[in-house]
Amino acid sequence: MWDEKTHEYRKMGVLALPVRHAEYAGPLWLVVGRTGKEPWYLITNQRIETEEQAWEIISIYAMRWRIEMSFRYGKSELAMESVRVKDWEVREKLLLLVTLAYSYLLSLLDPGLELMKEWLLREYCHRTGKRCRKASAPLYRIRWALSRCWSERRPVFTGALFSPESNPRSQNSG
Repeated sequence: MWDEKTHEYRKMGVLALPVRHAEYAGPLWLVVGRTGKEPWYLITNQRIETEEQAWEIISIYAMRWRIEMSFRYGKSELAMESVRVKDWEVREKLLLLVTLAYSYLLSLLDPGLELMKEWLLREYCHRTGKRCRKASAPLYRIRWALSRCWSERRPVFTGALFSPESNPRSQNSG
């Protein structure tokens, strides 16, 4: 089985047994996935009658690592954790903004934007290590490179929206 965390194939065995819980009336199954390390003990209400069904539960659980990484990224890089909001409407807006920012970063991984991504990373977040070059989704580096690029190349607004007279930076102080 492919291990998302270590990026290698691991030999694994699987076992499924019906179990009961005093506070749950329906049928439950214990699925045990065994590798050389600690076994995974998974409880499911999905009926497990074949080995393939047990492997499906194991692979669904293994995919959780991708979800964990996206939440980790959102909390650390997109500052979801640092904003303290209590109202549901405000939380929903925050999550929508974070989702929009995350979607934008993911869109930069499009194969058609490969040259632009390479330029951005080379100019604003240069790394020479093999691990950085092999990363399929270097979202941390892309976010940092965009931040540095936008800090260096601030937009200049001209036209009807911003005129020199209304811009306090363009007025002489003397």
